[in-house]
Amino acid sequence: MLNVGKIEEGFVLDHIEAGKSLEIYHLLQLDKLDCTVAIIKNARSDKQGRKDILKVECDIDMLNLDVLGFIDHKITVNVIKDGEIVDKLNLKLPAEIKNVVKCKNPRCITSIEQELPHIFVLADKEKEIYRCKYCEEKYNRK
Repeated sequence: MLNVGKIEEGFVLDHIEAGKSLEIYHLLQLDKLDCTVAIIKNARSDKQGRKDILKVECDIDMLNLDVLGFIDHKITVNVIKDGEIVDKLNLKLPAEIKNVVKCKNPRCITSIEQELPHIFVLADKEKEIYRCKYCEEKYNRK
């Protein structure tokens, strides 16, 4: 049994779909922060069978909740202070995301005008569909 110690200050991202922790690590740009990060892949879970967990020792303000909500709004965010969980944050699908993913449409203005931000808007909340603000190309998660 692997044992990863508890953190004193920071946050724990729990209930991440198995195999998605590295993608989340990069999209949240945790590699650019000067903080300790533990990535636990394929942990046993009663609810999910298998899950990933990210433990990050830095201020919760460093976490972009909109990016995390876009990636997977079912992830549990536990805020840790003095080694204890002091808050659980509920994520939601953001209405808009900017410069998280790029439009794949070669005819989109963002492929010609390099300085334009890549903006996707929530087009269908029920089906969790995002579309490019400029060309309306659907973002494919898979």
